[in-house]
Amino acid sequence: MKLRRPVACAIFDLDGVLLDTEHFYTEVTQQICRDYGKTFDWSIKRNMIGRPSLESAQYLVDALSLPISPQEYLRRRTERLEELFPTAAEQAGAEAFTRALAGAAVPLAVATSSERELFELKTRKHRAWFSIFAAVVVGDDPRVESGKPAPDIFLVAAASLGIQPERCVVFEDAPVGLDAAKAAGMQVVALPDPAMERAPYARADLVIDRFADLTPADLGF
Repeated sequence: MKLRRPVACAIFDLDGVLLDTEHFYTEVTQQICRDYGKTFDWSIKRNMIGRPSLESAQYLVDALSLPISPQEYLRRRTERLEELFPTAAEQAGAEAFTRALAGAAVPLAVATSSERELFELKTRKHRAWFSIFAAVVVGDDPRVESGKPAPDIFLVAAASLGIQPERCVVFEDAPVGLDAAKAAGMQVVALPDPAMERAPYARADLVIDRFADLTPADLGF
């Protein structure tokens, strides 16, 4: 299990890759949808994960014909998520794996569609861990003109590290994130949620179930 070409850095998505936060989004959105007699499940969520917040909200409202605006959905969702995010745990093995890379002097970055305020909430109890990342690019960074699946966020992350895109490997759990990384000319290690079908990840260079399935040596480090 190895990448096709050598890389010089690693860029990580946040939700569902480094932090176990996706279930928060699911639980809160399910409750909002139940209030209107609607069912939110993976047939809807799989088309939302990884996208900018407003775009994702618009998809949900349209797909389920919710009688609220995307902005109202986001307002209600954010109220509850702000209570939950500070309790976020790491994805199994994520801290050990990234620290192993940092110990091998591999430059690391986070590239997340989350806005800066939400990023700070999610990482509140993990500040020491996240200090090993040389760059953090968030969804409302003014340098990111278009969200995933556009390549902008990954290109900004690569530029922040001073490394050419073709020498970067991206860790992603969302198909739109995979598409964004590929559009940036980067290799991708996919970590799909167990509930996701694998077909959308066919373009990934590697597909793993957990960080324990991979070592820094597999990436050429």
